Amino acid sequence: MERFVHRVAVVTGAGSGIGRATSLRLAREGARVMMVDTVDAGLVETENMMPEGAECLRRLVDVSDEAQVQALVTETVEVFGRIDVLCNIAGIASTGEGHPSITANDRGEWDKVLAVNLVGTMLLIKHVAPHMQARKLGAIVNTASVAGIRSGAGGNAYSASKAGVINLTMTSACDLGADNVRVNAVCPGLVETGMTRAVFDYARANDKSHKLGARCELRRYGDPEEIAAAILFLASDDASYITGQALPVDGGNTASLNLPGMKV
Repeated sequence: MERFVHRVAVVTGAGSGIGRATSLRLAREGARVMMVDTVDAGLVETENMMPEGAECLRRLVDVSDEAQVQALVTETVEVFGRIDVLCNIAGIASTGEGHPSITANDRGEWDKVLAVNLVGTMLLIKHVAPHMQARKLGAIVNTASVAGIRSGAGGNAYSASKAGVINLTMTSACDLGADNVRVNAVCPGLVETGMTRAVFDYARANDKSHKLGARCELRRYGDPEEIAAAILFLASDDASYITGQALPVDGGNTASLNLPGMKV
């Protein structure tokens, strides 16, 4: 497939996991890709995995820093001429152990998680969208989570940030629709990435690997490539009449009550 030939994409979180899978797939389908992350080693690995002849650049950017975001967007337009696709994938989880009760939450933790997951997404949209509006064409795909739809999939700060991304997706779609700029989101379920590695490591070290993804209807966890496939669909012309939507890509996790003990 060559759905993104002659198109320019910005992908945050490109140094690992879903961001890496999305960057590689965009390049395979012809896009020129600006890869963004906060760790250069991961970006280098992604760059080394690119198909032969792919046009890509890597930049270290803290998405919660507006000056850095603005500079990134300016450089991308200067180098590539435009931005057709924005994939907001950068995100962080709470760093504390487990999911502490709201009464035990740390304010600093909330500030950090919201700054990256929600404010960072807003800043990229804020600075990329005007370039898309000027051309009356563009697709933005945000990364939320099943944790933003229901409880039990993440801590309070993370879940709230992802619920915010879902709502931001809808409000942004309303703001930008008249200029033919579409905004959608994916809501991944359990996927093995750098952010979730601790969960997988714990399960494997404690003979609980069989429980990973067991509460999904498909009875398994997801792969970054599966989320990337959904992101590319929403970013492509195949989804030309879809905007303001949050698509769960979760193995059916949000399709049932999903109460503890319901599935074996």
